[in-house]
Amino acid sequence: MNMRRSIASYGASPFAPQGDANQEREILSQKAFLRVISIERLRTERSRKPFLLMLLDMGDHLSETNGRNLGKLVAALSASTRETDMAGWYESNRIVGLMFTEICLEDRSTLVSTMISRVSDILRNHLSLEQFNRVSFSFHLFPEDWDKDSRKPSNPVFYPDLTKQADKRRASGVLKRAMDIVGSTMALICSAPIFVIIALAIKATSKGPVFFRQGRLGRYGEPFICFKFRTMVDGNDASIHKEYVKQLISGKAERHQGNGNGQGVFKLTEDSRINRVGAFLRKTSLDELPQFYNVLKGEMSLVGPRPPIPYEVEAYDFWHRRRLLEAKPGITGLWQVSGRSRVTFDEMVRLDLRYARAWSPWMDIKILLRTPLAVVLGEGAQ
Repeated sequence: MNMRRSIASYGASPFAPQGDANQEREILSQKAFLRVISIERLRTERSRKPFLLMLLDMGDHLSETNGRNLGKLVAALSASTRETDMAGWYESNRIVGLMFTEICLEDRSTLVSTMISRVSDILRNHLSLEQFNRVSFSFHLFPEDWDKDSRKPSNPVFYPDLTKQADKRRASGVLKRAMDIVGSTMALICSAPIFVIIALAIKATSKGPVFFRQGRLGRYGEPFICFKFRTMVDGNDASIHKEYVKQLISGKAERHQGNGNGQGVFKLTEDSRINRVGAFLRKTSLDELPQFYNVLKGEMSLVGPRPPIPYEVEAYDFWHRRRLLEAKPGITGLWQVSGRSRVTFDEMVRLDLRYARAWSPWMDIKILLRTPLAVVLGEGAQ
C-alpha cells in the first residue's frame, strides 16, 4: 500500500491529537530512523505483525526558512502517536517519518483516516496556509504486496539497509562484474567443444530442442530467460515439480534417496520426465553450462543464489524474499558447495543470506575453487 496525496486535499479533522504536544518525545536522527525501519521489517518478516510507515515531505522551502518551527512541528507530530510508535527523520530536515507498529490489517483504513485528520490539525496549527498546501505525505504498509507479474517488491522505502549496502559495495561490485565477464567469456570459449558434443547427444537420444529456456527471477525480482541444456522430454508437465516445490518450501517435503552418501536429498530423484542424457547432465551439472551466457549478459553472476522460478516465489514466506533482494543470482554459490539438495529450503535461504552479508571478491574465488570438487563428488545432486 503506497498512497501519496497533497495534505490540502483533506478537510478538517473530527479527531483531536492524542497526547500532549508539549510532551518530550525522542525524535530519531535519519541514520537511527532508517535503522529502525530495517529492524522492524526483519521483525515483521518473522512475526507477521504488520506495521505502517507514514512519511511527510515538508519540502526544501520549509526546512530552509522555518528551522525552529519545523522542530516544534516534528515534536508535535511525535506526541500525537502511541508510546510504542516511533518518529524520526526519513530525510534530515525534509521528510518526517512516523511508524505505527503491530497494527491490525482490518483497522488500517480507520487508522489511515484517523492519522490524516490528526496530522492535518497539527500541520494547520504550525504552518501557514501556503506552507500547508505544499506538504505531501504517503502511507506504506509492510508486509508489502509484490508485483503479480514479476514478483518484484513494489516499495523500496522498506529497504534502506540494502541501499546503504549497495552504496558501500559499489567499487567492489565493479570488480565482481569484471570477474563475471572474464570468467563467463573464458568458460564459453573453453567449453565450446563440450557444447557440440552435448548438443549432438541430446538430438540423437530425444526429440525436441537442444536448449531449454525457462523464465526465472533475478535480483529485485527482475524476470529473465535462463538457459540450460534440455534434460527432460519435450513438452513435459511441470505440475509435478511445482507441487514438490511447494512442499519443500513449506517444510513438508520428504528426503528422497540419492546417489550420494546415503543421507538423502530434498529433490525429485525418480522423475520419469528426465531423458537418458539428461540424467548424466544433471549429475555432472553440465546442463547448466549455457548459463554462462546469462552471466555474460549481466542477468546472473558466477557466484550467487540460484534464480527461482516464479511459481516458487509464490510459495515464499516473507523472509525468503530477501534472497532475491540481497544478491544477484549465480551459477554456483555457498549452497552448492555446502550441501546442495541435502539441506532444507530454509537452510538454503540462510546460506544465501549469509553469502550476501559476507560477500567479498575473495569469497567468490574460494567458492569457485570449491565448486569443481562439489560437482565431482555429486553432493546433493541427482
